[in-house]
Amino acid sequence: MLQVEQLSTRRPAVSVEELLKGFVPSPRFGEVSFASYRPDPAQPSQVEALRVLQEFGSHVADKPVSGLRKLFSGKSKAATPRAGIYLDGGFGVGKTHLLSALWHQVEGPKAIGTFVEYTNLVGALSFRKTVEALSSYKLVCIDEFELDDPGDTVLMSRLMRELADAGVKLAATSNTLPGALGDGRFAAVDFQREIQVLAEQFDILHIDGEDFRHRGLPMPPQPLANSDLDAAMRREFDGKTVAVDDFGTLIAHLAGVHPSRYRQMLEGIDAVVWRNVHTITEQAVALRFVVLADRLYDRDVPILGSGVALDALFTSEMMAGGYQKKYFRAVSRLMALAREAQEETPQGKTPQAAPVTGAAPAVPVTESITG
Repeated sequence: MLQVEQLSTRRPAVSVEELLKGFVPSPRFGEVSFASYRPDPAQPSQVEALRVLQEFGSHVADKPVSGLRKLFSGKSKAATPRAGIYLDGGFGVGKTHLLSALWHQVEGPKAIGTFVEYTNLVGALSFRKTVEALSSYKLVCIDEFELDDPGDTVLMSRLMRELADAGVKLAATSNTLPGALGDGRFAAVDFQREIQVLAEQFDILHIDGEDFRHRGLPMPPQPLANSDLDAAMRREFDGKTVAVDDFGTLIAHLAGVHPSRYRQMLEGIDAVVWRNVHTITEQAVALRFVVLADRLYDRDVPILGSGVALDALFTSEMMAGGYQKKYFRAVSRLMALAREAQEETPQGKTPQAAPVTGAAPAVPVTESITG
């Protein structure tokens, strides 16, 4: 029997302890490993990234006596290991898969979360308490590293510097090289010192390749008519819990829920249905929606919708502006989730995927990479 709920009525309360416990891989990456990563044979950089991350993980053991003090002690950089690894590359080349595999390989204490989740943690705990909480960790992984404003630039620069100084190993993924963080968003030249401190803490690996979410796959389905949504929802999601919302009501509701709580807002939701999807024209609204898109993708929540197509969610100016990489990532992920809704079985059950192991995958190689 179909159970219908609304995201636009949910206002989850999340304690500090729950926030800290949430710094684990999302359900989508809960059991990935280096063995389950399938590098594209045509992209040597993917093979190299796999090798380097495995080697890095094998050396993350007891915390060293010195961190950044060693980095800036005057010794040659060749003899001084960096505090961490920075994976740069396009969408869907497996960066998040590799980062999660690293987290799984290393024994704790450890943390993994998105850039936004770390800034939200600082907001909930205070900067000093966040440093104190994470300084005892062996490994801190930051996914989707972005610097959206000057305040975040200074904040993350200080946080990474102090964690490295405490001997914490760092690993990050992004679609932007460290030296280019902040470009197009604000006067990055005014914060070059903070940006440079971030860049100096990482060995940079660039991963080439196509977005696995769209390689060789059909385009996502076109939006349905409102009159067809109910029948499609009952056909595709029978026996599941579905959040059905008017799109305008939902995005207005997001303004009153802190992004750190979006993950909890989706608890127990198997699929979402959006009526009257329209193009978002305000930057602040769009950036909040990007966070929701990431949390939906983390939980592998399929989407049905009416209105405009998901690749028209953001204006052309947004897609060409300083936050374009965030918006392209969100569109890529939402289109993949819309495709998953179309691929549901008539009974509403998703076919069980073959286990992803080091053996030859049962699905095409280009579809078995996750990231």
